[in-house]
Amino acid sequence: MCDVSLILPAFNEAATITATIRDTGRYFQARGLRYEIIVAADGDDGTRELALETARRGEPVRVIGNKQRSGKGRGVREAMALARGTIAGYADADNKVPIEEFDNIRPWLSQGYDVAIGSRAMKESQIERRQPLYRQMGGKGFGLFMHAVVGLPGISDTQCGFKFFTQAAAWEIFSRQQIDGYMFDVEILLLARRLGYQIKQVPIRWRDDGDSRLALISGNLRNAVDIFRIRLGTRRAIR
Repeated sequence: MCDVSLILPAFNEAATITATIRDTGRYFQARGLRYEIIVAADGDDGTRELALETARRGEPVRVIGNKQRSGKGRGVREAMALARGTIAGYADADNKVPIEEFDNIRPWLSQGYDVAIGSRAMKESQIERRQPLYRQMGGKGFGLFMHAVVGLPGISDTQCGFKFFTQAAAWEIFSRQQIDGYMFDVEILLLARRLGYQIKQVPIRWRDDGDSRLALISGNLRNAVDIFRIRLGTRRAIR
């Protein structure tokens, strides 16, 4: 058992994974927190090997994943099954949200909330580098479509990759989660709502790295299909 399990889903992140693990470890150590890092890495650029090297140097790192891309949702789900932290969550491997933002997340999980999620859409959020305009417009269109199909009223940013859960909530939600791709964020929030968990949205500091892995046409078509799957599948998942 430890205080925090942090999952880093990664697809071909060899350029960033070592620095992210190093910075994360320094942060948790400075705050006296017992932690583990689980790297869920797909791809063949050496990300897994670099993460394993940090473990050999003493970082509490475990690594899972395959050469074939199996999906961010699947990677996080499989990593959550291994997590031993009182708090478990995930962050982008390229540090879009600095790990220091956990300072703003942690208190809410000690005050009765089961889920605390970073949001880029709140007035207090700090966007240091915005996405290109076409990505911003696509995001707004996605939000309208997603809310029309599955609901989630009041949640303004489902896709920010900085989400944390109490241990009990993490185990129950992710044991029911099924979507392998990017839309798993929507699925876990809908599951959390329907299971009665309290969700806190927290303004965060965020910067775009200009390296989106989403194919605009085929990726968005896949996402649309997954949104309909979520609408149909979530009710079955909590029976």
